[in-house]
Amino acid sequence: MITQRRPASAGKSPIGSQKPWHDTNPAPTKPWRAAPEGEPRPVWRGDNSLKIIPLGGCEEVGRNMTCFEYGQDIVLLDMGLQFPEEDMPGIDYVIPNVEYLKGKEKNIRAVVFSHGHLDHIGAAAVLLPKLGNPQIIGRPLTLEMVKHRVEDLQRGASKKLRTTYIKDIKEKISLGSFNLSFFAIDHSIMDAVGVVLETPVATVIHPGDWTLEKNPVGRAALSYTHLANLKRPTILMLESLGSTDSGDKVTEEEMLKNLYMLMEKAPGRTIIATFSSQIERIRQILEFAAKTNRKVALDGFSMKLNVELATKLGYIKIPKGTIITTDKAHTYPDNKVVIVCTGAQGEEMAALSRIVAGNHRFIKIKKEDTVIFSSSVIPGNERTVQRVKDNLYRQSDHVYHSGIIDVHMSGHGNIAGIKQLLNEISPDYFIPVYGNHYMLKEASKIAQGMGFRKDRIFVPDNGSIIKFTQGNAEVLKEKAPVNYVFVDGLGVGDVGEIVLRDRQMLAEDGMFVIVTVIDKRTGQVRGSPDIISRGFIYLRESKDLLAQTRKKVIEIVDKSAGHGGAINWTYVKDEIRNKVGDFLATKTSRRPMILPVVIEV
Repeated sequence: MITQRRPASAGKSPIGSQKPWHDTNPAPTKPWRAAPEGEPRPVWRGDNSLKIIPLGGCEEVGRNMTCFEYGQDIVLLDMGLQFPEEDMPGIDYVIPNVEYLKGKEKNIRAVVFSHGHLDHIGAAAVLLPKLGNPQIIGRPLTLEMVKHRVEDLQRGASKKLRTTYIKDIKEKISLGSFNLSFFAIDHSIMDAVGVVLETPVATVIHPGDWTLEKNPVGRAALSYTHLANLKRPTILMLESLGSTDSGDKVTEEEMLKNLYMLMEKAPGRTIIATFSSQIERIRQILEFAAKTNRKVALDGFSMKLNVELATKLGYIKIPKGTIITTDKAHTYPDNKVVIVCTGAQGEEMAALSRIVAGNHRFIKIKKEDTVIFSSSVIPGNERTVQRVKDNLYRQSDHVYHSGIIDVHMSGHGNIAGIKQLLNEISPDYFIPVYGNHYMLKEASKIAQGMGFRKDRIFVPDNGSIIKFTQGNAEVLKEKAPVNYVFVDGLGVGDVGEIVLRDRQMLAEDGMFVIVTVIDKRTGQVRGSPDIISRGFIYLRESKDLLAQTRKKVIEIVDKSAGHGGAINWTYVKDEIRNKVGDFLATKTSRRPMILPVVIEV
C-alpha cells in the first residue's frame, strides 16, 4: 500500500472547498514495473508541466482518445472510432486526428486501453502503425480484441504489436515521467478498468466508461474513496454521457430477474439481441439456459469471436451441451431454444436485421417467438432501431425492450452516480469528458451545484490543451488539429471535407452531366449536347426541360468560345457550370452538381 500525503480538509469539506494544495515532498519509492526490456528509460527534458489534450470524444459520442504529455513523455489513452452520422454518406467510420503527434512518435511511452468497446479501440488498427507501433497496455480481453482488430485489417500485423498485459489490477508501470496504475470499475464489458497517471505536478484519475452498480450479482459493490488518498493535486476526468439522466438506475439483479422471467414464459423461441461485447450478459444467459435445459445459438461474427476470446481466457465456462449452431435450432422444441444475436442497433448486415428481413438461412420469425432488445440505443441509431422494432412487431406478438420492461442495464453512470464519484474521489480539478458538449456542460453544472469551484472545472473541446504546472492550471489559446479523419473502405483520410460536401450535394439534388462537342477552329457546338442525369430528373419525362437546357448550352458556348482564335476551355466549362446551374435552379428550385465535359474536334 502506498502512503501519500493528503490535505487535512479532504473528506471533511464540500468538494472544491479545499485551499490550493501542492505536495513539495518527493513521492515515496513505489514497486513500479519498469518499461519493457530493451526500451531505454527516457530522460525528461522540457517544461515542468502536464498537458492534457483530448484528440476526440469531447464533442461527440465516440472517437475517444486523449493525449497526456509531460516534457518529452507522452501517454495515450484509448483509440476509438465514431460511427458515421447522417450527413456522412458512404463513410464507414471516423477516427481521431493524430497530426499533433507527428514528429513525436518516439516520445510515446505507451497507449493504454481502458476497455474493448469500439469507441475506445476501433481506430487502433489504423493509428498504431502510423505512430510507429508503440507499446500497448491493457487487460487481457481488451488487448486480445485490439489484436484481432489489427489482424482483420492486415494479416500478420498483430505480430508487430508490443503488448503489456495487465493480469493483476494492482500492477503499476513506470512510463518515463508517468507512473501508471489502475482501479476497478463497473461497465458493460469484461476487463474494463480505470486509469491513474501520476506526474510530478498532478495525478490524473480517469475511469474510462463507468457505471455504479448498487447490487451487483456475484461480486461486491465498488467504492472509490481510496482514490481520494492519491498524491495531490488530483484531476478527475469523468465520462459524462449520463449527466442528463435523473432516473433511477436499473440494478443488475432486477434486469436479470426480468430477462429470466421472459425466457421462462416464452411460448416459442427466445431471440435476444444485444451488443457483441456484452460478454457478461451472454455468460448469464448461457448459465440460465443450462439450468433450465435450454439450448443457445450464438449468431453474429463479432459475438462469436468475443465469446471465443473470453472462453480461451477462462472468463466464460460454457456448460457442456448448451451451445448449438443456428442450423440445428429447428431440431429442438421452440420453447427450449434461445438465440442470442447481434443487430440491436439495426445494423443492416447484422444477424437480427437479416432475420427480420427474411434473409437468414436458418431462422425465420414466428408469431409465438419472444424477441428481447437487451441493449440501449446508441445516439444516432434511433431511426434504424425503430425501423427494426416496427418490422418485428408486425411479425411477432411478443417483443420486449427497455421502453416497456427493464431488460437492459446501462453501462454509463447517471446524475446520482456523477455526484457519488465526485464526493468519494474529492478531486482538486474536474474535467468532464466523453460526450456531446451539452453533456459536458451539464456535468460541470452538477459539480458546481455541489460546491466545486468554477475555476477548477474545465469543459474541453476536441483539441483543447489544458496545461497544469505547480500551482496553476489553464486552457491554452492554441489547439491541436482535430478535424475529421474519415475511413471509407481501405482509404484513410483520402475522403476530406470537399469530397464529403460533394457527396452531400449528390445526395440532395443529384448530378447533371453535359457533354458538348466543340469545333476548335470555329468555337461552335457540333450537333446537340448530350445530357446524363442521375438523382435530379427522370429524362424521359422531362423532354421540354432538356430541350431548353441544350439550347442554353449552345448559347453559352457561342458567347464564350464562338469568336475564333485561342479558346480558354476552363473558362468555357466554368460558364456552362455556373449558368446552367442558375438556369436549372430557376426552372426546378433545385441545384444539382453540374459536370460539363467539353470535347474539342
